[in-house]
Amino acid sequence: MFVAPMRTGGLEAPLQNDNYIFEPQLDGQRLILSMEVGHVRLYSAHGFDLTSLYPELHLMPVADGEDVVLDAVLAVVDPATGRLDREQLARRYRLKKRMDIREASIRCPVHCFVFDILRYKGEDIRDWPLERRKALLDEALTDNRHYSRMPYLEGEGAALFETMGRSGLQGLVAKDKRSPYRSGTSEGWLTILHYRYLDVKIAGYRKNQFGWLVEHGAKWRDVVSESVPLPYRQAFYGVAKLIVTGEDKDFVYVRPEIEARLRYVKQLADGSPVQPEFVSFVV
Repeated sequence: MFVAPMRTGGLEAPLQNDNYIFEPQLDGQRLILSMEVGHVRLYSAHGFDLTSLYPELHLMPVADGEDVVLDAVLAVVDPATGRLDREQLARRYRLKKRMDIREASIRCPVHCFVFDILRYKGEDIRDWPLERRKALLDEALTDNRHYSRMPYLEGEGAALFETMGRSGLQGLVAKDKRSPYRSGTSEGWLTILHYRYLDVKIAGYRKNQFGWLVEHGAKWRDVVSESVPLPYRQAFYGVAKLIVTGEDKDFVYVRPEIEARLRYVKQLADGSPVQPEFVSFVV
């Protein structure tokens, strides 16, 4: 049984509020899990059946094998570091052959962090307040090597936010304890992102569409095209035409004299930013 997931409705929330619980924002894949008459089905956030991809999740540790629908985040945990490995999770998702999937479930197993329960013993409980659903989840689900309940704190988001930042996680999800579960976007759940910042040199720009070629030392180079306001673009082009060094079919290159500050949430295993956004020039 698929239930369309509830999604966060904002990007800011109070870090100290007794009406909220705070959960870590994990870099994983949203998963809706359903068990009916002992048969487990796994669905993506868009309703695609993923049951065959993750055989290690087919034994759901729910009390008495009751019919249930759960909401969760799927992740791969690196056993050497304890950190989440988004790249390994992406590799698991792309597997097609049954033997490859079976081998990967042993060699690189996924872990399911369950944070909500939507149906139990045949009863739809989405109208229950979150606080009550959490209490039921604690009773219904037993943690094991493939399943665990998502950790959370009540009212103390600031401390968890700092811990998440030091651990390299994305941030927090703040959830109103009184909120029912509503499919689609809801203001009852809010995201608090933990941004990292990076100063880069602008080494060129695209010819055919907007985009700055940026670099950070000799290790990283990318094109930034998101969240750059028009006045900043105009200011850059006014200076760039004076420091052009060459061009090819895709880019015009400039002396790397202009610095920009970027922000990002996600990064690859080698530390490279994922989808960085422009913040400002560095002056």
